Amino acid sequence: MPSKLSEFRAVLRECRRTYKTTGTVAPSGRLLSRALCRYVDSGENGKSASPRRILEVGPGTGPVTRWIVEAMGAGDLLDIVELNDTFVEVLSRRFEQEPAFQAVESRCRILHHPVQELDGAEPYDVIISGLPLNNFEVHEVDGILELFSRLAAPRATVSFFEYIGIRKVKASISGHRQRSRVRGVAKSVERFLRNEIHRDRVLGNVPPAWVHHVQPHGSQAE
Repeated sequence: MPSKLSEFRAVLRECRRTYKTTGTVAPSGRLLSRALCRYVDSGENGKSASPRRILEVGPGTGPVTRWIVEAMGAGDLLDIVELNDTFVEVLSRRFEQEPAFQAVESRCRILHHPVQELDGAEPYDVIISGLPLNNFEVHEVDGILELFSRLAAPRATVSFFEYIGIRKVKASISGHRQRSRVRGVAKSVERFLRNEIHRDRVLGNVPPAWVHHVQPHGSQAE
């Protein structure tokens, strides 16, 4: 199991190298990871039957992944999409070395490519995203959120987070173009949140974060 210090160093190094897609200087904390996995627990969304298909996008070094693999039911399948080479190596080692990961290794896939390359032929029941949407261009955010909707099965949940007040901070220290981009991202996210079913405020994370849980097709989807 990677030490907390080694995880922190890996994330900090990749943040310096690829800030846009990494978007953080530290791995997700325990409270944030647990909140993101609220609907991996089959009891939370009223779907106790397995198997389910679970998708994690942008796992980094795998702090949220650990919560997922420990909560997976018998027969559940997990796809993990990660673009960063270093993080893929860390995740692969965790599946090789850690008992919790090893126990479900045969039902998990690490997909080393952009999430946009998923074809959506088989929809997912639970989608968890660690992508830093507030770092992206508006058209990229629109495309990612539309993709999540296409990948989501009826009654599926999409869970993602954003740091509290991050858009205000970015807007206050940015030029006109960046302020316009931040406003556009905010509008895109707010549209997606029309089908939000729950929101967690995680004050114990550094920095504090909102975790959004959305049913893209609505709670009455059949």
